[in-house]
Amino acid sequence: MQIDLNADVGEGFGTWTLGDDSALLRVITSANVACGFHAGDPRIMSRICGEAVEFGVAIGAQVGYRDLAGFGRRRIDIDPTDLYADVLYQLGALEAFARAAGDQVRYVKPHGALYNTAAVDEVQAGAVVQAVLAFDPRLPILTLPGCVLAEVAVQHGLTVVAEAFADRAYQPDGTLLPRSEPGAVLSDPAVIAARAAAMAVQGAVSAADGTSLTLGPQSLCVHGDTPNALGIAVAVRAALDEAGVKLARFV
Repeated sequence: MQIDLNADVGEGFGTWTLGDDSALLRVITSANVACGFHAGDPRIMSRICGEAVEFGVAIGAQVGYRDLAGFGRRRIDIDPTDLYADVLYQLGALEAFARAAGDQVRYVKPHGALYNTAAVDEVQAGAVVQAVLAFDPRLPILTLPGCVLAEVAVQHGLTVVAEAFADRAYQPDGTLLPRSEPGAVLSDPAVIAARAAAMAVQGAVSAADGTSLTLGPQSLCVHGDTPNALGIAVAVRAALDEAGVKLARFV
């Protein structure tokens, strides 16, 4: 058994730091790098790409709404042509830094509200897919299994990598429980690690109401902006090792 472990990184801005990216990059296998629209800036993107190459971590474009103030977690009713251009812009920006570091962008993952919206909204999902197609149709999209974005991506010939969240609660339909709901974000490293091992070994998880969901993930996500993110990632990696699950990049 093997699985990828990804996390959102590079989400600081200017003098504002969020999380211990350098330490986290030593634990994960894929890095969802903020591309400057919801978080991140050129200097941070450059540093993260350099460190990702140093530690053998896959560089992924974490594309989001143009929403620094809201950290990209506010849904925006955006014209699909604008969304297409915004996503394409972010892909190009990160690719420049990845190339300068000696690598390239390996996959795409929407962030925050764009992730959740594209999972259910065919118009916004289509804009994301069209941007990826225009940039590099070989790039996989990391998203929820069976969601609208996954379906649209497959229809257009893109590769989809099924993702599960070890530190987030699920709704019975397989979407994430909104952060506004109690218990939406988990914080106990032991609980999160146990969920991650179960997801990797059994491919399943219990929704907030107890419903059993079959996810079959190829990659597990732990958020880099949560308190004790590093401790959570270390606990997850240890639990996977103990369960006999090999950690490996999916691309």
